[in-house]
Amino acid sequence: MSTIYEIPCVKGFIRMCNDGWLQGWHERNGGNLTYRMTGEDVAACRPYFDAEPREWVNMGVQADNLAGEYFITTGSGKFFRNVEPDPIHSIGIVEINDKGDSWRIVWGLADGARPTSEFPSHFMNHSVRKAATNGANRVIYHCHATNVIALTYILPLTDRDFSRALWQSATECPVVFPEGVGVCPWMVPGGADIAMATSEKMKTYQAAIWAQHGLFASGPDFDITFGLAHTIEKSAEIYVKVLSMGGGLIRQTITDDDLRAIAHDFGVTLNENFLD
Repeated sequence: MSTIYEIPCVKGFIRMCNDGWLQGWHERNGGNLTYRMTGEDVAACRPYFDAEPREWVNMGVQADNLAGEYFITTGSGKFFRNVEPDPIHSIGIVEINDKGDSWRIVWGLADGARPTSEFPSHFMNHSVRKAATNGANRVIYHCHATNVIALTYILPLTDRDFSRALWQSATECPVVFPEGVGVCPWMVPGGADIAMATSEKMKTYQAAIWAQHGLFASGPDFDITFGLAHTIEKSAEIYVKVLSMGGGLIRQTITDDDLRAIAHDFGVTLNENFLD
């Protein structure tokens, strides 16, 4: 590779940032993305690491199962629209120490930039999803999905209400997230409280909704994670349009028996707690 940007994990990270920007989910410096690198990823990127790593920074959270890991991350205050044209200032790679409580920058985030302010939330959720999936999940993505946010003003903020509304709005939803989605009430972004509340939801779900804020999604790779967020937002858009067109009246929908039929034919297990 002649540049770090040609390495697949970095190339895929940059593409996903741009995809989110093109969807309109990342106004100004909104949203963030992190990727837990494989050993092969680290080996490929290591020749481009800084000659001297930067100082260790304590995160205020700790996870034993992430000690020694490396993450690609977007930067605090950085704009997704600038990731593709100016990655060196917009994203970076951080190493986690052997105690699992501090990071240091080993590449990128040039001229004093730092990892996203929501890195502690990402870090704790990486820990939970790594444990929940036996190491398969590697991507955490937060975006300001417009229609998802709109629904948090009118739907009860419960996992059941949101999961049912999304399942019934687009046929593929029960297949893509059969466990449903989690919902967190509004909290101040970037702090320990929202990190812990989200990590509790992510023990069960692939995705969580932050009321009046956006969507938090996880997955094993960039395609699956972006696809999950895209599917949830598309379903929310359909639901918003249906409510707008019908003045709140829904004449027909996908029934619970229909949802069970979908699950049967596609070989997935729906969360029966959300079915009547």
